[in-house]
Amino acid sequence: MTAEKRTGSASGAAAKKVNASDPHAQDKKYALLSVSDKKDLLVLAKGLAAVGVHLVASGGTAKAIRDAGLSVSDVADITKAPEMLGGRVKTLHPAVHGGILAQSTEKDQTDMKNRQYDYIDFVVCNLYPFTQTIAKDGVTIAEAVEEVDIGGVTLLRAAAKNHARVTIISDPSDYAAFLTELKANHEKNGSASVSEETRKRFALKAFEMTAEYDTAISGYFREQYTGSGDHQLVLRYGANPHQKPAQVYNPRGELPFKVLAGSPGYINLLDAFNAWALVKELAAATSLPAAASFKHVSPAGAAVATPLTEDEKKIFGVDDLGVPLTPLATAYARARGADRMSSFGDWIALSHTCDAATAKIISREVSDGVIAPGYDADALAVLKKKKGGKYTVLEMDATYEPPAMETREVFGLSMTQRRNDVVITPELFGNVVTKGTAPLTKDNLRDLVVATIALKYTQSNSVCYAKNGMTVGLGAGQQSRIHCTRLAGDKADNWWYRHHPKVLALKFKKEVKRADKSNAIDLYVTRQISDQAAWDSLFETKPPAFTESDQKEWKKQMKDLVVASDAFFPFSDNVERAAASGVAAIAAPSGSVMDKVVIECAEKHKITVAHTTLRLFHH
Repeated sequence: MTAEKRTGSASGAAAKKVNASDPHAQDKKYALLSVSDKKDLLVLAKGLAAVGVHLVASGGTAKAIRDAGLSVSDVADITKAPEMLGGRVKTLHPAVHGGILAQSTEKDQTDMKNRQYDYIDFVVCNLYPFTQTIAKDGVTIAEAVEEVDIGGVTLLRAAAKNHARVTIISDPSDYAAFLTELKANHEKNGSASVSEETRKRFALKAFEMTAEYDTAISGYFREQYTGSGDHQLVLRYGANPHQKPAQVYNPRGELPFKVLAGSPGYINLLDAFNAWALVKELAAATSLPAAASFKHVSPAGAAVATPLTEDEKKIFGVDDLGVPLTPLATAYARARGADRMSSFGDWIALSHTCDAATAKIISREVSDGVIAPGYDADALAVLKKKKGGKYTVLEMDATYEPPAMETREVFGLSMTQRRNDVVITPELFGNVVTKGTAPLTKDNLRDLVVATIALKYTQSNSVCYAKNGMTVGLGAGQQSRIHCTRLAGDKADNWWYRHHPKVLALKFKKEVKRADKSNAIDLYVTRQISDQAAWDSLFETKPPAFTESDQKEWKKQMKDLVVASDAFFPFSDNVERAAASGVAAIAAPSGSVMDKVVIECAEKHKITVAHTTLRLFHH
């Protein structure tokens, strides 16, 4: 391979007409081959040689081609430099990369002529088997390092970058199709070439190969060098115990959280990150401390710090706390108290530094862990004692902002989208479409903000009822919107029934656990007690029955709730169900063909409807 004028094409094709506008159409073609996987290498080499392409190859690739009786030049023949360092340096030379990167411009042709380098038209390359090596039992770091391909990646990227002229073939499964096209073009017009579309497709594959290769390498060394939690944290397992291995890592640097106690699991982190985003947004939107109780990637409850009445303190189980309630403690009491049955074993998120009062509430409840931007020393001491020291405590970097684009992988396929970073403010609810209904109050707007932000982090379809700065009923993950509205409404009713004087008068025995109290109250207010004797045994004195009449009469006093929906209400039955639970205002996107009917139904029930511009599906 010298600086000879590239004239004439081999194997008799020179007599055929070529494209005179291409300065290299009549030049001799060169292919550089350097492969680790030699599958079908000889078939490819023979096919290239058959159309007059001169073969240049490195090391073992050249030997395999030469042993098959084909003519091939060594890379050293064009670089004038032998391989060195045991073959680690072979193709990293201007003669190679100049030949690959040179474009068909007059300037580049002059540079190539002055250097006495020739253009390279085809690059055939695949990489050292790094992933196969690190998958072996007992592999050492030194062994892994030796499988980090340098020259191959450089060849791939250089050839892919200049795919306007150069064809890069990185996958042996493409050899057959490439040769078929190459042969057809050569027979048709005497040019050993493939189409622009083929070059584009092969270039993309090469870029994807190097990206995947680099990901594997960075992942391995991240685990080896920073796997203790700085950049990566190895998890016990994934969503289920049989899903191993599992990890969390940050490809952009250090993890934005620290493990202060315990050992988080895969689902714990799904809950923690979603819950943290929710409370951070709630606090920013309302200028109040916020808390959330998360279960299986949806909130069981979310709230901001609005004062508790004495009855609410008892309903939410903090009347006997023994220390004054701070605003953050109030927020968590509300979040946990929204749906105590669903919150059992929850993950907790706090928008502000966890204080002693909040830690004391957490210490009394069954939960898996907590995430907050910081912990007072006395609060952390309390939490570290929970579960015999195994309770998980995460400290979140409050300044961390995720990238604008997010990626998830499903069934081996990657999907990207812009992160749902839309900001929810009271202004979102300015488009009131009902006539003759009351204007939205300050409390309505606050509660709509709380409900809507909660929906943003709830599995769809979802509907949320809210009051007093807290969610009181969330219907999540239902295929039918009316089922969401009914489920959320039933939970809101349950929350309201827990305010009934009969419930407040219940006298549990001292030894009854908090979780058993919650379950007993739930059975009582929903009138689903199946074992009356066992239920009665929980109390100092047998409580009076909570009757259907009690439910109906108490529910008549239920008022001033709001409802938000993550998508439009397709039928008026959703409004009818909301009206049955004292809803005063509804916020939902417009867009249903039944919008007019839904609005008319709301007007009939004196419910104010604000049409938003946002659909908030979350999956």
